[in-house]
Amino acid sequence: MNTNHTNKTLTEQTIANLCAQSFIKLLAGIEQTKGRIAAEFREIVESNQKSFQLALNEAEALAWQTEFPQLFFPDLVVEKVQVVATWKTRQQSVHQPQLAFARAA
Repeated sequence: MNTNHTNKTLTEQTIANLCAQSFIKLLAGIEQTKGRIAAEFREIVESNQKSFQLALNEAEALAWQTEFPQLFFPDLVVEKVQVVATWKTRQQSVHQPQLAFARAA
C-alpha cells in the first residue's frame, strides 16, 4: 500500500512540475513577444516609454483574461501600440501648426 501512495505522490509531483514548466514557457513566450513588439515599434518606445508600457500592460492583462493568452497577446499588444502610435502622430500634427505660427510671428 505504501508503494501505491509513493507512486501517486510521484505522479502528482510530475504533473505539478509539468504544469510549472508549461507556465514558465508561456511567460517566456509572452516576454519574447514584448521584446519583438518593442523592437518593431522602437521609435514609439523611445519617445513614449510610459504610454508604450501602459499599452503592453493593458494588452497582457486582457490576454490573461482569455483561455489562451499566448494566442491573443500578440494581436492585442499590436493593436494597443498602434493606438499609441496614432495618438503620437495626432499630437505631432496638432503641435506642428502652432510652432509654424509662432515662428511667423
